[in-house]
Amino acid sequence: MAGLSVRDRFFTPRVARAITSPSGLALMVAGVALGLIVGLPIPFAVLLGVGAWSLRVAAAMAPQPPAERIDPFTVNEPWRGFVQDALAARSRFRAAVERTRSGPLQDTLSDVAGRLDTGVQECWRIARQGESLVRSRRDIDTRAIDRELAQAETAAAADPGDRVSSQTVEALRTQRATADRMDGIIDSTRSELRLLDARMGEAVVRAIELSAQASAPDLALGLSSDVDGVVSDLEALRLALEETAGGPNPGPAPG
Repeated sequence: MAGLSVRDRFFTPRVARAITSPSGLALMVAGVALGLIVGLPIPFAVLLGVGAWSLRVAAAMAPQPPAERIDPFTVNEPWRGFVQDALAARSRFRAAVERTRSGPLQDTLSDVAGRLDTGVQECWRIARQGESLVRSRRDIDTRAIDRELAQAETAAAADPGDRVSSQTVEALRTQRATADRMDGIIDSTRSELRLLDARMGEAVVRAIELSAQASAPDLALGLSSDVDGVVSDLEALRLALEETAGGPNPGPAPG
């Protein structure tokens, strides 16, 4: 939608859902309630609520970047499996939305499906970054480092005043510590991504259950909040990896 006019961006299904969605209306009510709690006059509290709702609509009107193509087979296991699980969860969630009767429940689930799309993209970017980190770690030969470190420590112990030997020990220890740190990051990323994949799967099961109910918008709002939490955690994990790597995600890894 980047090339569309403001009018064209307004008259889209995405904006229509934002205008009428229960989550948007709930945001308006929350804004009014907050205004009353802080002691604003009723008209100003209402304006605050309308303003919160307007921000929701404006966010829906913002130009959306094209979705990045996801190809699980350009990364190795376990990253490939994580991405495949996320894609499967998205497909099952969409199917549950389509089976849901038209109305507020389906509108809310459609909003959640949009957030789940973001989560899948984040999972993909994490997988690519994880794959890159693993490849970089393989370039560090810890057995050679340990062997050289043992020799350097022996030399330093034999001559404590030898500055070169002590600096060599320090440099080798730093290399070993870097490898250990990378191992820790890789292991924790795998564990966290496995957990977040499981939470996406849980969201799908709940959506399937809700889709069989004629009216459960309140439960759907709870699901929306939980999916927002999953996506936020995925975004935080991806940002932490990018900070560790010193830059954004690399291009797809060769299969």
